[in-house]
Amino acid sequence: MDHCHNPGPGGHEHIKAEMKGNPNIRGSKVVVMGLGVSGYWAARWLSSMGANVTVSEAKDSQALDASAVRELQELGVKLETGGHRTETFLDADLVVISPGVPQDTDVLMRARQKGIQITGELELASRFIDAPIVAVTGTNGKSTVTSMIGQVLHKAGTKVFVGGNIGMPLSAYLVQQDRADVVVAEVSSFQLDTMDTFCPHAAVLLNIKRDHLDRYRGFGDYVESKLRIFQNQDKGDYAVICDDDPILSALDLSNKTQVLRYGINKKKDRDAHVSGNRAVFYNGWQHTISLKEYRLVGIHNLENFLAVGLVCACLGVSAAWLEEAIGEFRALPHRMEYVDKFNGIRFYNDSKATNIDAAIHAIESFDCPIILIAGGRHKGAAYGPLAKAVKGRVKAAVLIGEAAEQMEKTLGKKIPCYRAESMEMAVRTAYEKAIPGDIVLLSPACSSFDMFSNYEERGQSFKEAVRLVTHGQG
Repeated sequence: MDHCHNPGPGGHEHIKAEMKGNPNIRGSKVVVMGLGVSGYWAARWLSSMGANVTVSEAKDSQALDASAVRELQELGVKLETGGHRTETFLDADLVVISPGVPQDTDVLMRARQKGIQITGELELASRFIDAPIVAVTGTNGKSTVTSMIGQVLHKAGTKVFVGGNIGMPLSAYLVQQDRADVVVAEVSSFQLDTMDTFCPHAAVLLNIKRDHLDRYRGFGDYVESKLRIFQNQDKGDYAVICDDDPILSALDLSNKTQVLRYGINKKKDRDAHVSGNRAVFYNGWQHTISLKEYRLVGIHNLENFLAVGLVCACLGVSAAWLEEAIGEFRALPHRMEYVDKFNGIRFYNDSKATNIDAAIHAIESFDCPIILIAGGRHKGAAYGPLAKAVKGRVKAAVLIGEAAEQMEKTLGKKIPCYRAESMEMAVRTAYEKAIPGDIVLLSPACSSFDMFSNYEERGQSFKEAVRLVTHGQG
C-alpha cells in the first residue's frame, strides 16, 4: 500500500501553474448570478480584485438581506433584481454562478453561445488558493466529515479554514487576510458540475446514492458529477473512497492518484476498517483507535470516522490527535441531533436528511420503535427502499409537504400513515402515537423548499414544535 506524507503548510506544488488558467479579473466585467451566501462573498472578493461586478438576482430587492445589499453597494457593486437581464450577461467577460443555479438557464445558454466564460464560485476561488485543499463530497455525510477533519486539524495546531458548501464559501476565505495551512471544503455535486481545474490534494468520496434526480437527467449523470472530484488529481494526490459503496468499490483510480479505501469489515486492499470497538488504520499510521468515546450513532458514522482518519494520516497528523478529539465529536445541528426527552419519549432532529438513503441510515441507527416525520419536496427517487427500511422499525409515519401523498402510497402498505399540514401538527400527532421508550424522528427524505426556505429552518421549526408540544412553550 502507498504511504502518506505531510505536504507541509503551503506545499501544494503539484497543481501546475499552467493548469490554473486564472482569468484576468482586474478591470473585467463580471456578473455574479444569485445573491445567496456564495454570491455575496464572490461579489465582495471580485470587487476587491478590481473587477467591475454586477450581481444579478431573480428575487425582488425587498426579499434580499438589506445589510448585504448595502455593503455591496458601498463597494461599488451594481445590483440588478427582479430577474436576469440578457443584455447584462451578454456584455460580461465572466459569469460566476452559485451552486443552486441550473446551467441550462436560458440566459446562461445564450452567454455560453457567445463564448463568454461561465464558472462556479468554488471553481474560480480555488484557483487563487495556494494551501492544500481537502475536498469532501458524497450524497450523505459531507458536512459531518468536513467538520470532523477541521476539528482534528485545529486540535493538532494546524491553521485550517473549513467551508465550501457549509459555512463560508471559498471566496470568503480569499476575502479574509489570515491564511490557512490547509483548506477543508465540503463540495456538492452542483459545485462539481462547474469545475474545470479544481484539484484537491485529498479528495474524499463518501458514497453515491440516488439523489437530485429532479435536477439531473438520470442517476448516471449524478454519478458522473460526483466522480469529477478526482478528475484533475495526479500521483501526488489522494483519493479516499468508501469501499462499502457498490459504485465506489468498482472504481479504479490507481493509474492517476494514490487511492485509500475504507470499509466496516477487514478486506484485502482496505486501508482502514472496524474491528470490534476499535478503528484500524494501515496506511501511514499502522494504528488502532478505540471507539468507546465515539458518540455519533450508526454504521454510516463509523465509516465517516474511518474517512476522517485516513485524511488526517495523509496530511501527516499524528493519530494521537484523532484519539484526543474522538470524544469531542458531536452530531451537527439538524443531523441526528438529540432535541429532548419527555415522558420517556426521545425526539431527534435529522432535517438534513434530504434524500431517501439518509433517512434510511437514520432509521437503521436506532433499536427503539420510531414514529417517523417525513416529507417535503419530492426529488425524483422512488420510495420503495424507504418502505423496506421502515418495516419492523417504524411504528407509524406522519407525512408533511408536497410529497406526502406520494409517500403514503408506498409507505402506507407497510405502516400506518397520517397527514399533517404543519410541523407543529406533525410533532403533536407523532407524540400522541408514541409511548415511553419510543423515538420521534424527523428524517424527511425530501428537500425542504415546499414549506421552508432550507433544511435549517425546517429543523428549527421541528425543535420549536417539540418544545411547544411537550412543554407548552415556543
